Amino acid sequence: MRGAVIHAPGDVRFETLADPKISRPTDAVIRTVATCVCGSDLWPYRGAEPVDEPHPMGHEYVGIVEEVGSEVTDVKPGQFVVGSFATSDNTCANCLNGWQSSCLHREFMSTCQADYIRIPNAHGTLVATDEHPSGDLVPSLLAVSDVMGTGWYAALAAEVRPGSTAVVVGDGAVGLCGVIAAKELGADRIIAMSRHASRQKLALEFGATDIIGERGDEGIARVKDLTGGIGADSVLECVGTPESMRQALHSARPGGNVGFVGVPHEVSVEGQELFFSQVGLRGGPAPVRRYLPDLIDRVLSGRINPGRVFDLTLPLDQVAEGYRAMDERRAVKALLKP
Repeated sequence: MRGAVIHAPGDVRFETLADPKISRPTDAVIRTVATCVCGSDLWPYRGAEPVDEPHPMGHEYVGIVEEVGSEVTDVKPGQFVVGSFATSDNTCANCLNGWQSSCLHREFMSTCQADYIRIPNAHGTLVATDEHPSGDLVPSLLAVSDVMGTGWYAALAAEVRPGSTAVVVGDGAVGLCGVIAAKELGADRIIAMSRHASRQKLALEFGATDIIGERGDEGIARVKDLTGGIGADSVLECVGTPESMRQALHSARPGGNVGFVGVPHEVSVEGQELFFSQVGLRGGPAPVRRYLPDLIDRVLSGRINPGRVFDLTLPLDQVAEGYRAMDERRAVKALLKP
Protein backbone atom coordinates (compact mmCIF):
# COMPACT_ATOMS: atom_id res chain seq x y z
CA MET A 1 0.00 0.00 0.00
CA ARG A 2 0.98 3.69 -0.02
CA GLY A 3 1.01 6.11 2.89
CA ALA A 4 2.43 9.32 4.32
CA VAL A 5 5.81 9.24 6.08
CA ILE A 6 7.44 12.20 7.80
CA HIS A 7 11.24 12.26 7.44
CA ALA A 8 12.03 15.64 8.98
CA PRO A 9 10.30 18.94 9.68
CA GLY A 10 8.69 20.11 6.46
CA ASP A 11 9.41 16.79 4.74
CA VAL A 12 6.35 14.53 4.29
CA ARG A 13 6.51 11.91 1.54
CA PHE A 14 4.02 9.47 0.04
CA GLU A 15 5.74 6.07 0.03
CA THR A 16 5.18 2.36 -0.42
CA LEU A 17 4.62 0.70 2.96
CA ALA A 18 4.01 -2.82 4.18
CA ASP A 19 0.36 -3.88 4.02
CA PRO A 20 -1.19 -3.97 7.52
CA LYS A 21 -2.04 -7.43 8.85
CA ILE A 22 -3.96 -8.84 11.78
CA SER A 23 -1.35 -9.29 14.52
CA ARG A 24 -3.66 -9.73 17.53
CA PRO A 25 -7.11 -11.30 17.84
CA THR A 26 -8.53 -7.86 18.77
CA ASP A 27 -7.27 -6.18 15.56
CA ALA A 28 -9.13 -5.17 12.42
CA VAL A 29 -7.87 -3.96 9.07
CA ILE A 30 -9.89 -1.31 7.27
CA ARG A 31 -9.70 0.13 3.77
CA THR A 32 -9.50 3.89 4.14
CA VAL A 33 -12.42 5.84 2.68
CA ALA A 34 -11.15 9.21 3.92
CA THR A 35 -8.43 10.55 6.18
CA CYS A 36 -6.99 13.99 6.75
CA VAL A 37 -4.26 16.20 8.16
CA CYS A 38 -4.75 17.34 11.75
CA GLY A 39 -3.56 20.56 13.32
CA SER A 40 -1.55 18.47 15.79
CA ASP A 41 0.28 16.88 12.83
CA LEU A 42 1.77 20.32 12.25
CA TRP A 43 3.74 20.24 15.50
CA PRO A 44 6.37 17.80 14.14
CA TYR A 45 5.99 19.25 10.64
CA ARG A 46 6.99 22.66 12.03
CA GLY A 47 9.80 21.22 14.17
CA ALA A 48 8.02 21.84 17.49
CA GLU A 49 8.19 18.08 18.16
CA PRO A 50 11.27 15.99 17.29
CA VAL A 51 11.32 13.70 14.27
CA ASP A 52 14.02 11.23 15.33
CA GLU A 53 13.45 8.86 12.43
CA PRO A 54 11.01 8.52 9.51
CA HIS A 55 7.59 7.29 10.60
CA PRO A 56 4.00 7.10 9.27
CA MET A 57 1.51 9.84 10.06
CA GLY A 58 -2.20 10.31 10.62
CA HIS A 59 -4.78 9.52 13.30
CA GLU A 60 -8.18 10.38 11.79
CA TYR A 61 -10.05 7.88 9.65
CA VAL A 62 -13.24 6.33 8.36
CA GLY A 63 -13.27 3.20 6.27
CA ILE A 64 -14.61 -0.19 5.28
CA VAL A 65 -13.73 -3.25 7.36
CA GLU A 66 -11.62 -5.68 5.33
CA GLU A 67 -10.66 -8.24 7.98
CA VAL A 68 -11.13 -8.81 11.71
CA GLY A 69 -9.35 -10.82 14.38
CA SER A 70 -10.96 -13.77 16.10
CA GLU A 71 -12.07 -11.75 19.14
CA VAL A 72 -13.69 -8.90 17.18
CA THR A 73 -17.44 -9.41 17.19
CA ASP A 74 -18.90 -5.87 17.17
CA VAL A 75 -17.90 -5.11 13.57
CA LYS A 76 -17.57 -7.33 10.52
CA PRO A 77 -16.08 -7.16 7.02
CA GLY A 78 -17.96 -4.89 4.65
CA GLN A 79 -19.21 -2.44 7.27
CA PHE A 80 -18.48 1.29 7.19
CA VAL A 81 -16.84 2.29 10.47
CA VAL A 82 -15.76 5.37 12.40
CA GLY A 83 -13.09 5.13 15.08
CA SER A 84 -11.16 7.27 17.52
CA PHE A 85 -7.55 8.48 17.43
CA ALA A 86 -7.08 6.67 20.78
CA THR A 87 -7.98 2.98 20.73
CA SER A 88 -9.82 1.43 23.66
CA ASP A 89 -11.05 -1.99 24.73
CA ASN A 90 -14.20 -0.29 26.13
CA THR A 91 -14.25 -2.77 29.02
CA CYS A 92 -11.52 -1.64 31.46
CA ALA A 93 -12.32 0.50 34.51
CA ASN A 94 -11.29 3.74 32.80
CA CYS A 95 -13.42 2.96 29.75
CA LEU A 96 -16.43 2.06 31.87
CA ASN A 97 -16.03 5.41 33.64
CA GLY A 98 -16.20 7.12 30.25
CA TRP A 99 -12.50 7.87 29.81
CA GLN A 100 -11.68 5.65 26.84
CA SER A 101 -8.74 7.87 25.88
CA SER A 102 -7.10 6.62 29.07
CA CYS A 103 -7.93 2.96 28.41
CA LEU A 104 -5.52 0.62 30.17
CA HIS A 105 -4.80 -0.90 26.75
CA ARG A 106 -4.80 2.37 24.82
CA GLU A 107 -2.79 2.86 21.67
CA PHE A 108 -2.66 6.16 19.82
CA MET A 109 -3.28 5.82 16.10
CA SER A 110 -0.41 7.10 13.96
CA THR A 111 -0.64 5.36 10.57
CA CYS A 112 -3.94 6.61 9.14
CA GLN A 113 -2.80 8.69 6.15
CA ALA A 114 -2.63 5.49 4.13
CA ASP A 115 -4.65 3.18 1.89
CA TYR A 116 -5.23 0.62 4.65
CA ILE A 117 -5.05 0.82 8.45
CA ARG A 118 -4.65 -1.75 11.22
CA ILE A 119 -6.93 -0.83 14.13
CA PRO A 120 -5.83 -2.22 17.52
CA ASN A 121 -8.59 -2.86 20.07
CA ALA A 122 -11.03 -2.79 17.16
CA HIS A 123 -13.79 -4.41 19.21
CA GLY A 124 -13.92 -1.38 21.52
CA THR A 125 -12.77 1.36 19.16
CA LEU A 126 -14.82 1.09 15.97
CA VAL A 127 -18.48 2.02 15.58
CA ALA A 128 -20.29 0.79 12.46
CA THR A 129 -23.06 2.70 10.74
CA ASP A 130 -26.23 0.81 9.82
CA GLU A 131 -25.45 1.25 6.14
CA HIS A 132 -22.80 2.86 3.98
CA PRO A 133 -23.31 6.64 4.18
CA SER A 134 -23.62 8.82 1.11
CA GLY A 135 -20.47 10.59 0.01
CA ASP A 136 -21.65 13.99 1.22
CA LEU A 137 -21.76 12.68 4.81
CA VAL A 138 -18.24 11.23 4.80
CA PRO A 139 -16.43 14.51 5.70
CA SER A 140 -18.61 15.03 8.77
CA LEU A 141 -18.20 11.42 9.89
CA LEU A 142 -14.45 11.82 9.46
CA ALA A 143 -14.58 14.97 11.60
CA VAL A 144 -16.30 12.97 14.33
CA SER A 145 -13.24 10.68 14.62
CA ASP A 146 -11.26 13.54 16.16
CA VAL A 147 -11.92 17.25 15.74
CA MET A 148 -15.67 17.15 16.38
CA GLY A 149 -15.23 14.72 19.27
CA THR A 150 -12.43 16.87 20.66
CA GLY A 151 -14.46 20.07 20.33
CA TRP A 152 -17.35 18.29 22.06
CA TYR A 153 -15.08 17.26 24.93
CA ALA A 154 -13.74 20.83 25.24
CA ALA A 155 -17.30 22.10 25.67
CA LEU A 156 -18.20 19.42 28.21
CA ALA A 157 -14.95 19.92 30.14
CA ALA A 158 -15.70 23.65 30.25
CA GLU A 159 -19.20 22.76 31.54
CA VAL A 160 -21.15 24.56 28.82
CA ARG A 161 -24.79 24.58 29.90
CA PRO A 162 -28.07 25.91 28.51
CA GLY A 163 -28.16 29.68 28.82
CA SER A 164 -24.43 30.04 29.47
CA THR A 165 -21.76 32.17 27.83
CA ALA A 166 -18.87 30.34 26.16
CA VAL A 167 -15.62 31.62 24.68
CA VAL A 168 -13.71 29.57 22.11
CA VAL A 169 -9.97 30.26 21.92
CA GLY A 170 -8.65 28.98 18.58
CA ASP A 171 -10.18 29.07 15.11
CA GLY A 172 -8.78 25.86 13.71
CA ALA A 173 -10.93 22.81 13.05
CA VAL A 174 -11.19 21.89 16.75
CA GLY A 175 -12.14 25.42 17.76
CA LEU A 176 -14.75 25.64 15.01
CA CYS A 177 -16.17 22.28 16.11
CA GLY A 178 -16.14 23.64 19.66
CA VAL A 179 -18.51 26.36 18.46
CA ILE A 180 -20.83 23.64 17.13
CA ALA A 181 -20.61 21.81 20.46
CA ALA A 182 -21.33 24.92 22.53
CA LYS A 183 -24.37 25.61 20.36
CA GLU A 184 -25.64 22.04 20.67
CA LEU A 185 -25.17 22.13 24.46
CA GLY A 186 -27.34 25.22 24.72
CA ALA A 187 -25.00 28.19 25.20
CA ASP A 188 -26.84 31.46 24.63
CA ARG A 189 -23.73 33.44 23.81
CA ILE A 190 -20.73 32.00 21.98
CA ILE A 191 -17.72 34.25 21.55
CA ALA A 192 -15.24 33.00 18.94
CA MET A 193 -11.73 34.41 19.04
CA SER A 194 -10.45 34.58 15.47
CA ARG A 195 -8.43 36.92 13.26
CA HIS A 196 -9.20 35.24 9.92
CA ALA A 197 -12.22 36.37 7.92
CA SER A 198 -13.06 32.97 6.39
CA ARG A 199 -12.91 31.26 9.78
CA GLN A 200 -14.91 34.03 11.41
CA LYS A 201 -17.60 33.53 8.80
CA LEU A 202 -17.75 29.78 9.42
CA ALA A 203 -17.80 30.28 13.20
CA LEU A 204 -20.83 32.56 12.81
CA GLU A 205 -22.55 30.01 10.59
CA PHE A 206 -21.85 27.31 13.20
CA GLY A 207 -23.52 29.39 15.92
CA ALA A 208 -21.08 31.99 17.24
CA THR A 209 -22.82 35.18 18.35
CA ASP A 210 -19.72 37.38 18.68
CA ILE A 211 -16.26 37.52 17.12
CA ILE A 212 -13.16 38.88 18.85
CA GLY A 213 -10.16 39.55 16.63
CA GLU A 214 -7.82 40.75 19.38
CA ARG A 215 -5.41 38.46 21.22
CA GLY A 216 -3.55 38.55 24.52
CA ASP A 217 -4.51 41.24 27.03
CA GLU A 218 -6.56 43.06 24.40
CA GLY A 219 -8.53 39.90 23.67
CA ILE A 220 -9.11 39.28 27.37
CA ALA A 221 -10.31 42.87 27.80
CA ARG A 222 -12.77 42.43 24.92
CA VAL A 223 -14.19 39.30 26.57
CA LYS A 224 -14.64 41.23 29.80
CA ASP A 225 -16.33 44.06 27.88
CA LEU A 226 -18.82 41.60 26.40
CA THR A 227 -19.54 39.90 29.74
CA GLY A 228 -20.17 42.86 32.04
CA GLY A 229 -16.57 42.93 33.27
CA ILE A 230 -16.79 39.44 34.79
CA GLY A 231 -15.70 36.88 32.20
CA ALA A 232 -17.29 33.86 30.57
CA ASP A 233 -18.92 30.88 32.23
CA SER A 234 -17.00 28.47 29.98
CA VAL A 235 -13.85 28.78 27.89
CA LEU A 236 -12.71 26.22 25.32
CA GLU A 237 -8.92 26.32 24.80
CA CYS A 238 -8.22 24.71 21.43
CA VAL A 239 -4.64 25.71 20.58
CA GLY A 240 -2.04 24.50 23.09
CA THR A 241 0.35 27.46 23.44
CA PRO A 242 1.26 29.47 26.55
CA GLU A 243 -0.51 32.48 25.05
CA SER A 244 -3.74 30.63 24.33
CA MET A 245 -3.83 29.06 27.79
CA ARG A 246 -3.30 32.42 29.50
CA GLN A 247 -5.99 33.96 27.31
CA ALA A 248 -8.37 31.15 28.25
CA LEU A 249 -7.74 31.29 31.99
CA HIS A 250 -8.11 35.06 32.15
CA SER A 251 -11.27 35.05 30.02
CA ALA A 252 -13.18 32.85 32.47
CA ARG A 253 -15.12 34.30 35.38
CA PRO A 254 -14.47 33.24 38.99
CA GLY A 255 -16.27 29.91 39.31
CA GLY A 256 -16.11 29.39 35.56
CA ASN A 257 -14.39 26.54 33.77
CA VAL A 258 -11.75 26.06 31.10
CA GLY A 259 -11.72 22.94 28.94
CA PHE A 260 -8.30 22.63 27.31
CA VAL A 261 -7.78 20.27 24.41
CA GLY A 262 -4.98 21.90 22.44
CA VAL A 263 -1.94 19.63 22.91
CA PRO A 264 0.18 21.74 25.31
CA HIS A 265 3.59 22.91 24.13
CA GLU A 266 5.65 24.78 26.71
CA VAL A 267 2.48 25.54 28.67
CA SER A 268 2.70 26.02 32.42
CA VAL A 269 0.09 27.22 34.89
CA GLU A 270 1.31 29.04 37.98
CA GLY A 271 -0.27 27.68 41.14
CA GLN A 272 -1.01 30.99 42.89
CA GLU A 273 -2.58 32.40 39.73
CA LEU A 274 -4.86 29.37 39.34
CA PHE A 275 -5.65 29.32 43.06
CA PHE A 276 -6.90 32.90 43.21
CA SER A 277 -8.65 32.77 39.85
CA GLN A 278 -11.14 30.23 41.24
CA VAL A 279 -11.38 28.82 37.71
CA GLY A 280 -11.84 25.11 37.12
CA LEU A 281 -9.44 23.49 34.65
CA ARG A 282 -9.92 20.15 32.88
CA GLY A 283 -8.46 18.81 29.67
CA GLY A 284 -6.47 16.10 27.98
CA PRO A 285 -7.00 13.78 25.03
CA ALA A 286 -10.71 13.63 24.29
CA PRO A 287 -12.54 10.37 25.09
CA VAL A 288 -13.97 10.41 21.58
CA ARG A 289 -15.22 6.82 21.76
CA ARG A 290 -17.69 7.88 24.48
CA TYR A 291 -19.31 10.37 22.10
CA LEU A 292 -19.18 8.45 18.81
CA PRO A 293 -22.71 6.97 18.80
CA ASP A 294 -24.32 10.31 19.69
CA LEU A 295 -22.22 12.39 17.27
CA ILE A 296 -22.68 9.91 14.43
CA ASP A 297 -26.44 10.13 14.95
CA ARG A 298 -26.31 13.94 14.90
CA VAL A 299 -24.40 13.83 11.61
CA LEU A 300 -26.66 11.24 9.96
CA SER A 301 -29.78 13.13 11.03
CA GLY A 302 -28.41 16.37 9.57
CA ARG A 303 -28.38 18.14 12.92
CA ILE A 304 -24.66 19.00 12.68
CA ASN A 305 -22.33 19.32 9.71
CA PRO A 306 -18.76 19.53 11.06
CA GLY A 307 -17.39 18.35 7.71
CA ARG A 308 -17.54 21.98 6.62
CA VAL A 309 -14.21 22.52 8.39
CA PHE A 310 -12.61 20.69 5.43
CA ASP A 311 -11.95 23.46 2.94
CA LEU A 312 -9.40 21.54 0.89
CA THR A 313 -9.85 18.06 -0.60
CA LEU A 314 -6.90 16.27 -2.18
CA PRO A 315 -5.99 12.81 -3.45
CA LEU A 316 -4.08 10.95 -0.77
CA ASP A 317 -0.96 10.96 -2.92
CA GLN A 318 -0.90 14.77 -2.56
CA VAL A 319 -0.71 14.58 1.23
CA ALA A 320 2.42 16.76 1.29
CA GLU A 321 0.43 19.61 -0.26
CA GLY A 322 -2.18 19.16 2.47
CA TYR A 323 0.50 19.76 5.09
CA ARG A 324 1.87 22.78 3.24
CA ALA A 325 -1.57 24.33 2.79
CA MET A 326 -2.41 24.01 6.47
CA ASP A 327 1.03 25.15 7.60
CA GLU A 328 0.70 28.26 5.41
CA ARG A 329 -2.90 28.83 6.59
CA ARG A 330 -4.23 28.40 3.07
CA ALA A 331 -6.56 25.74 4.48
CA VAL A 332 -8.29 25.11 7.78
CA LYS A 333 -8.19 21.35 7.30
CA ALA A 334 -7.22 19.11 4.39
CA LEU A 335 -9.29 16.01 3.60
CA LEU A 336 -7.48 13.18 1.81
CA LYS A 337 -9.10 10.53 -0.40
CA PRO A 338 -7.24 7.36 -1.45
